[in-house]
Amino acid sequence: MSGTLTEFNKLVNAEDYLKFFELPYDVQFVNVNRLHILQKFSSFMKAIDAESPDLNEAEKLERYKAALQQAYDTFTTSSPLDEKLFKVFKDKKSNVVMLSDIGSD
Repeated sequence: MSGTLTEFNKLVNAEDYLKFFELPYDVQFVNVNRLHILQKFSSFMKAIDAESPDLNEAEKLERYKAALQQAYDTFTTSSPLDEKLFKVFKDKKSNVVMLSDIGSD
C-alpha cells in the first residue's frame, strides 16, 4: 500500500477502497453487499479515530485497511439482516406481530 491519507479521503466507492488497500475481493459479492460493507467500515473507522486520535498517517491507514478487511469478511459469514446496520433493520414495526411475541398458553 503506497497511498496517502489525502488520496484515501478522495475515495467514494467500495471497489476504490478495496483497490486502494490492495485487498482481493469478489466483484459480485461487493455488488450485493456494498452498502453494508461501507457502513460497517465507516463504523470501524469512527472507532479507530475515537480510540487512537494520535496515530500517524501510516498507522491510521494500516488500521483502516484491517477495518475494511474485517467489514468485508463480516458479510461472508453474516447477513445484513443479522448485522442490522441501517435504521430500517433496527426499528420495530408497529403494525407487525412477530410469532415469537405470541405466547402459547
